[in-house]
Amino acid sequence: MTDLPLPIRTRWLTTGLFVAVLLAAAGALVVGSVHISVVAAIRQMWLGLRGIPDDAVTAQILLSVRLPRIVLAISVGAAMGLSGLAAQTLFRNPLASPYVMGISNGAAVGAVIGMLLVGRNLGYAAIPLFSTAAGLMAATGAFVLARRSGQFAHSLLLAGIAISAFCSAITAAALYLAGERLGTLVFWLMGGLWQATWRDALIMTPVGIASLLALLLLAPSMNVALLGERSAHDLGVHIGRLQVLLLIVVAVTTSVAVSLTGVIGFVGLVVPHVLRLLMGADHRRLVPASAAGGALLLLLPDTAARTAAAPAEVPVGIVTALLGAPIFLWQIQRRGRLALP
Repeated sequence: MTDLPLPIRTRWLTTGLFVAVLLAAAGALVVGSVHISVVAAIRQMWLGLRGIPDDAVTAQILLSVRLPRIVLAISVGAAMGLSGLAAQTLFRNPLASPYVMGISNGAAVGAVIGMLLVGRNLGYAAIPLFSTAAGLMAATGAFVLARRSGQFAHSLLLAGIAISAFCSAITAAALYLAGERLGTLVFWLMGGLWQATWRDALIMTPVGIASLLALLLLAPSMNVALLGERSAHDLGVHIGRLQVLLLIVVAVTTSVAVSLTGVIGFVGLVVPHVLRLLMGADHRRLVPASAAGGALLLLLPDTAARTAAAPAEVPVGIVTALLGAPIFLWQIQRRGRLALP
């Protein structure tokens, strides 16, 4: 495939990623602490959707446990891949991610506060709302501080690191005061989808789709932005407006994902970087590929996390870190490239 022209190769890669996501989703349906054959899975899902399952337990496992978890993993993974791509374009640096920008830790603060207050008659939506508000505040703070300096990308990175450290301290203080909910919150912060419901999937899926559509619309401007601020201005791209839009996409998408699954790292860092090395820098191709690659890189580890030690479960954030860190270090050593074109 490496000898094919770049446009043809990128089409094959993108198509392959989407097919791999579908196959991984099908596999995730039938494996687990309770093994279900493919034929039985298809039969029980069909009968369950019609309301006449002949095996209520199997239908319950498929439709109420595994399927919402698969949908959530795909939507969160796609959102993380897209957020990482937007962050790396914003910084013009493949080491950038929502975690480096402080958005993930800011969203975690909001989610932890929301969890501690849910028991006080606040609705379930309080957690994503608190998380999104805190993530936007962290992003806005970093953006304002960076715009006041001469070097936007460099200053935004430093501001993000400082805000991330500040938010981590607030999260630690909230955990100290959590009392009997400490264990639940600590496990949640490790990142996982063990509590996935259709409600979570229906919250995250529209956010992921909106992020995908937004970045597809912004892809031509993102291509121009890689040329530098002065060149982009000469070509009619308003860099300041593009930076704000990308920051909003990263902040909202990351915050909602963190509120539902906890902090899961390396998906948004590794996926767009590796795809850029394979496909080039054209965001019109990178956006759909990053969505599919992120979905695959979360769905496969999540399936492994819930089956490797069944009936116990390993937090998927640990698995993605164990997979993502070596891949990223290998790519750095192989390519020796730390800056976007």
